[in-house]
Amino acid sequence: MANLKEIRNRISSVSSTMQITSAMKMVSAAKLKKAQDAITAMRPYADKLTELLQSLSATLDADSGSKYSTQREVKNVLIVAITSNRGLAGAFNSNIIKEVTRLTAETYANQNVSYLAIGKKANDAFKKTNKVIANESAVFDELTFDNVAVIAQMLMDKFVDGEFDKIEIIYNRFKNAATQIVTTEQFLPIVPVEGEANINTDYIFEPSKVEIVEQLIPKSLKTQLYKGIRDSFASEHGARMTAMHKATDNATELRDQLKLTYNKARQAAITNEILEIVGGAEALNN
Repeated sequence: MANLKEIRNRISSVSSTMQITSAMKMVSAAKLKKAQDAITAMRPYADKLTELLQSLSATLDADSGSKYSTQREVKNVLIVAITSNRGLAGAFNSNIIKEVTRLTAETYANQNVSYLAIGKKANDAFKKTNKVIANESAVFDELTFDNVAVIAQMLMDKFVDGEFDKIEIIYNRFKNAATQIVTTEQFLPIVPVEGEANINTDYIFEPSKVEIVEQLIPKSLKTQLYKGIRDSFASEHGARMTAMHKATDNATELRDQLKLTYNKARQAAITNEILEIVGGAEALNN
């Protein structure tokens, strides 16, 4: 059994760790509320914009389709991996890295796959492959639509120029503080709507349906990427809050066990001292 000093040191160490994890939990909880409100307010707008765009695109002739909906033979694929810049968030980052690895090995085994990292953890995971075309981790320092729009425009330009035939986005979709869903979305080319278009043909489009689609597409794509990063940002704080909550509970349990062990060891030491005193007194009497 460890001596009393070692147990006291462990109790002190665990207590310090517990204070840190508890503080991190409270910080993430405070940040989560703001991030959750932002993505909850944005998601209906982004989903409706994408739905409208897909429905409008489906009603256009093939010749008048957008340059962003061009279907080409898939040879070069770009995967945008959205993680966080920091760890201590449970399986938040590892789930994304695993999904990107699986998609690369299974779905795109015969294609040339490159990566764009949004988040230091993604960059650290894939930089050794020498296929990371850019590291956009700084976007989290000031997460605004304008900053994300720059990244989205770069992706759109690379697709139009033929550098990539397909672009996928992989991120954690926020459900609640304890649940994040790993989501893969096709960014480019634009996914055609399934089934018949549901846009009422009685509508009058001004200036024209083609021009409206051409103006909506860049905005929709930028919004799609911004929503994905916002989703990931909210998921990160939810995952970290949950992880720190579990870590605090585990630390509390370990501290209580150590205190019990310390008290038992201390009681045993006191008992041994009493027995030695009694034994010494008996020896003197005899």
